[in-house]
Amino acid sequence: MKKDVLSVILLSYKSKERLIVVRNNLDMELSTAHIPYELIIIDDGSNDGSYEIAYALEKKYDNVKAYELSRNYTSHYAIFAGFQMATGDCATVIADDEQKPYHILVELYHEWQKGNRLIFPYRIQRDDPWPSRLFAKMFYKIMSSISDFAYPPHGIDSFFIDREIIEIINNSIHPINTTTVTELLRLGYNPVYLPYIRGKSTATKSRWTFKKKVKLAKDWFFSTSSFPIKLITFVGFFISLFAFCLILFYSYIKLFGNPDYWRLEVQGWVSIVILISFFSGLILLSLGIIAEYIWRIYEEVKNRPGYIIKKKEK
Repeated sequence: MKKDVLSVILLSYKSKERLIVVRNNLDMELSTAHIPYELIIIDDGSNDGSYEIAYALEKKYDNVKAYELSRNYTSHYAIFAGFQMATGDCATVIADDEQKPYHILVELYHEWQKGNRLIFPYRIQRDDPWPSRLFAKMFYKIMSSISDFAYPPHGIDSFFIDREIIEIINNSIHPINTTTVTELLRLGYNPVYLPYIRGKSTATKSRWTFKKKVKLAKDWFFSTSSFPIKLITFVGFFISLFAFCLILFYSYIKLFGNPDYWRLEVQGWVSIVILISFFSGLILLSLGIIAEYIWRIYEEVKNRPGYIIKKKEK
């Protein structure tokens, strides 16, 4: 009886010193559990010779496939590229720093065999520096409050999906200014959540820079929720209502009230400057939020590819 094949998408970026170790450790774990698999190495535009090592592994092992992106697109776009190349009955994603223990892949595979098509392993603790932990906790708390779905407090950065979902992602999702986790959560499928404890990173230096984190946070925020657009409507309504009430209030004082009792002797230019500054800031904020969505529409209508996989040299 043929057993279901697992596609493991390995995200590689400047990881020439770890690729062989990762392949060997992964093979030991999955072979012991008798899980047939293919290892798809997606090199995300490395310039340190990582792809050459990945390609050498492809030549050495029949179940290893290596692909190189034309530049560094960041991890979520590399995952979309991995979906395109995956041929297994199910798929998951791992990083080259081995922070996710490989035994969790075996547990995820068995959960999938029970009929669960979408499984999210999530961290139950973080060993990152306290600023990163604080930022992550605040980010996921905000995202859970404004999104149609909730996130675990320490976040999600991986998943285990069925072939049916892989086909949906490949055929129906345009991988521009979005994240894989967001798109998967939108699909429904009654996701199952599996906790795990993340291990220590084998990378000596984090390649997940602050600039990349900000880009991911923006894509995640604007692709997940329409809350900012709705916020503009509500703020505009309440500010207008507040301004109308002030008009009635000052009109009453002017026409019927006693100025000595109210003690309102504010110079006219002060109120004008304050109001102009306040509404100018509100307009700029509103335009900035709207511009984020318009820019994303502009990127979509150009229909550019989210990533480019370079052809292999023969």
